[in-house]
Amino acid sequence: MRILVTGASGGIGAAICSKFLDNGHEVFGMDIAPAAVTHEHYTHIVHDICCEPYPEIEGVEVLINSAGVQRQSADDIAVNLTAVIAVTEHYAFQDRIRSVVQIASASGLTGSEFPHYAASKGGLVAYTKNIALRLAKYGACANSLCPGGVITDLNKHILEDEKLYQAVLDESLLHRWAEPCEIAEWAYFLACVNRSMTGENLLIDNGEALKANFIW
Repeated sequence: MRILVTGASGGIGAAICSKFLDNGHEVFGMDIAPAAVTHEHYTHIVHDICCEPYPEIEGVEVLINSAGVQRQSADDIAVNLTAVIAVTEHYAFQDRIRSVVQIASASGLTGSEFPHYAASKGGLVAYTKNIALRLAKYGACANSLCPGGVITDLNKHILEDEKLYQAVLDESLLHRWAEPCEIAEWAYFLACVNRSMTGENLLIDNGEALKANFIW
């Protein structure tokens, strides 16, 4: 299948590209940064998702929006929500589409982290339901993934501080953060295996949101 992944140059996005390439798909990656993946079936497009018009890519069958920022400002909404909506509207609504997967965040469900960031990811979860309603006529699915802590460069300041890292691990039931390849596995399942779930969200947070201390 023909796959388009935004935010393809690092972290979760790069891992998603590799997962689909390893399974024989044709992948187009879009990012403002150079390619992080080299493969005969990979095409990298350097483009800012905030800037229209978008490059023409015919017959996208799977769209995965992994691009995002955490700048603690209105930029978070501009990139994580407004631009993602524009990308989706441009590429997804056509006859060959099979699946749309949005990489949101656990903070979009819990409201934690920074205000604009949490709002942008919460909006993305809601927008995914809207996509599902409108993609149904194509027989296509749309779902969102909400990762909790993931080991990426975005979280480098935590990962390199022993006390901070221990503190965040203590907030999860499983006492761990996910690797990008784990989130890629979920994205692949939603895009290529799943045919019946649509308009839903999966929370992948090692039990952070569930953790509670029972006092009796």
